[in-house]
Amino acid sequence: MNKPASLSIKTINDDPRWQAVLERDTDADGTFVYAISTTGIYCRPTCPSRRPKPEHTRIFTHPHQAEAAGFRPCLRCLPQREETLQQQQIRIVEDACRQIRENEIAPDLSKLAAHAGFSISHFHKLFKQITGITPKNYAQSLRMQKLEQELNKSETSVTEAIYNSGYNESSNFYASKNRLLGMTPSAYKKGGANIMLNYAIAPCSLGKILVAATSKGISSILLGDDTDILLDDLKKRFPKADISQGGTEFEATLNTCLEFIDQPQPQFSLPLDIHGTVFQQKIWQILRQIPPGQTVSYAELARLAGMPKAARAVAGACAANPVAVVVPCHRVVRNDGGLSGYRWGVERKRTLLNKEKSKAQN
Repeated sequence: MNKPASLSIKTINDDPRWQAVLERDTDADGTFVYAISTTGIYCRPTCPSRRPKPEHTRIFTHPHQAEAAGFRPCLRCLPQREETLQQQQIRIVEDACRQIRENEIAPDLSKLAAHAGFSISHFHKLFKQITGITPKNYAQSLRMQKLEQELNKSETSVTEAIYNSGYNESSNFYASKNRLLGMTPSAYKKGGANIMLNYAIAPCSLGKILVAATSKGISSILLGDDTDILLDDLKKRFPKADISQGGTEFEATLNTCLEFIDQPQPQFSLPLDIHGTVFQQKIWQILRQIPPGQTVSYAELARLAGMPKAARAVAGACAANPVAVVVPCHRVVRNDGGLSGYRWGVERKRTLLNKEKSKAQN
């Protein structure tokens, strides 16, 4: 005798699938659907809608069984589709990102929400949940990337670069609170002009270390073997900044960085003054949450960022990391666990990981 497609009211509270519905268990997604007699709708276990009462609920193994019993699919979680709810959400957000990228003037929030079939508040919450940033911040980051490209063109003035980046007026840019460049456009175009940097170089367990900082915090931690090469690297990043060797007051900053390399801690005690796109900042923030002694793959890091198809972009963000060890891009490995490229050398990466794993095991 075949197992019945649905459960009686008497037994549903004892069915582990009902508990999965109450908990919105993602592992249960795709294994069954539940239907609500009062609305005539059936849903996925992970549907974000309000949970029904057990006496109004029937559980079916397959969507077609629910439809044969007269129920229609939920328009919110689309249970009739093979993809999981999370996959649907990612697809919806990726489509919204595409719309923002492809339009010179980003669509407003109401249009993006209407296209996705959601209310404005629900779409805004979903977008931030998947990407970690709001649609407005995503559009701003694209503008900022465009601005950086325009500023790097020698024939383009600062004003032209701002207009070419999608700002209707230069005042709109200067009024923005989201200064991802970390300096004014003029200073950026001039290679960090009027920016003051103190630095120090010292031997460490990984060779030599250069630490540089503005008045706001540490802006660079570079590793290498040659003092001149390290200093050249800093000057290339800030070619027109006022760079000078730190005095005795800078020794405490340097020593904190040296201690952090030799004795890895979950958190770094000094403030940072590092700058990048919204996406880069997001990846760097996630990296700082990975405990010493643990590793993630580029694909896993992309999933943690809510962008599972962005593994290549994640690798680029790791390569752009300006502060070695403090933003621990050395904890990112290949999918097979092997060591991949590292800006400051694979051997240093191996040394750091071995040291952290050894400490974690003790």
